[in-house]
Amino acid sequence: MKLAEALQERADLNRRVEQLRMRIGANALVQEGESTAEDPKALLEELTACTERLCTLIRAINRTNCETAVNGATLTDLIAERDTKKLLISALHDAADAASRAASRATRSEIRILPALDVRALQTRADALSKELRLLDNQIQELNWKTELIGL
Repeated sequence: MKLAEALQERADLNRRVEQLRMRIGANALVQEGESTAEDPKALLEELTACTERLCTLIRAINRTNCETAVNGATLTDLIAERDTKKLLISALHDAADAASRAASRATRSEIRILPALDVRALQTRADALSKELRLLDNQIQELNWKTELIGL
C-alpha cells in the first residue's frame, strides 16, 4: 500500500468514527417499550474496529514519515515545514489585512490612523512563501504516491 492510500484511508476512518459517534449518541437512549433505530452495541463494536484500524494506520504512517528521506530531510521534516509555512502565510495575510483597514475620520482635525506595517512588503512575502508552499506540497504529494507504507 502506498503512503497516499493510507492517508486517504485514515481520512475516511476519521470521518467514519465521527459519524459513528453521532449515531451512537442518537441511539443511546430509548423510551421504555420502544426500540432504537440502530443497535448502539453494534455501533460501538464498529467504532472499536475502526479505531483499532486507525491506530494501526497512524503508526505505519508515522513510521513511514520518519523513515522516508529526500535531500537530507525526512517526510516528517517536510510536513513540519509545510505546516509552519501555512501558519506564517496566514499570519502575514491577517497582518496585511489589519494594516489595510481604513480608519474613518469625520473631520480633518481628528487624529489620523496610519498603518504601522508595510502592507505591500507583507503581501510580497506572503506571495513568495505561498509559492514555496505549493512546491513543497507538490514534493510531499509526490513522495506520498511513490512511497510504500512501512509496517502494515
